[in-house]
Amino acid sequence: MRNETNPWTDANGEVIDEDHRGLVYDIRTLIDRRRALGIFGGVALTSLLTACGVKGEADAASTADAASGTVTEVPDETGGPYPADGSNGVNVLDDSGIVRGDIRSSFGSSTTTAPGVPLTIELTVRDVATGAALAGRGVYLWHCDRDGAYSLYSRGVESENYLRGVQETDASGKVRFTSIYPACYSGRWPHIHFEVYDDVATAVASGPIVKTSQIALPDETNAAVYATTGYEQSVRNASQVSLQSDNVFRDDGGIHQIATMSGSVAAGYTAALTIGI
Repeated sequence: MRNETNPWTDANGEVIDEDHRGLVYDIRTLIDRRRALGIFGGVALTSLLTACGVKGEADAASTADAASGTVTEVPDETGGPYPADGSNGVNVLDDSGIVRGDIRSSFGSSTTTAPGVPLTIELTVRDVATGAALAGRGVYLWHCDRDGAYSLYSRGVESENYLRGVQETDASGKVRFTSIYPACYSGRWPHIHFEVYDDVATAVASGPIVKTSQIALPDETNAAVYATTGYEQSVRNASQVSLQSDNVFRDDGGIHQIATMSGSVAAGYTAALTIGI
């Protein structure tokens, strides 16, 4: 499990970008060599090409993987310092109202709505061994707001509980959350946290967690969103971190955690990811 402390920096406090030669060049070279040897698996090919934006070959590989039912396990990651799952001072999971699809507003004593570019988050939970959709699982999801603050913890939003919610996977293993695009705060690549439980009852009882991980949001969409009003501080923060230097995603560049995006700033975005457990 990786941690969520500050990323590597140089003597001036600037984030070190390890991708000096160009990731696309490196991945293409690796793919060509392994293809020649006939040892490159479909999942690895799909993930690497998708991460590099090489869409034509990645789409073909994705189609092959979908047909074969192959699912890659999502890496275990830290829940970070602000989970509100009972493990770090606050527990929102046992609050009435936490089971919901629209997480933009606080519930209970406050009804404050977090402002920001609309974002729909679609997660599909599947069994790694069989590829089967896992229905009836509980998924708890949370992330920071447009200012990089986490409800229930950060200064000024301690009394808010927005941008947190629990949903049950449907027959296709899918959950959908209506939210806003999170900020990029200092030291971290833009991301979304989630925990998977055996069912919703286990989630709201703060029971055993099956999977804790994070979703990485892609650079192109980050840039489009952060160019809009309200996200100004994210522009500088995003310029100082990369997937290769981020504390959580750096060991594999987040290749199994980068969301597939659709939409626009005007219409809102949808971030989709398959969660293999």
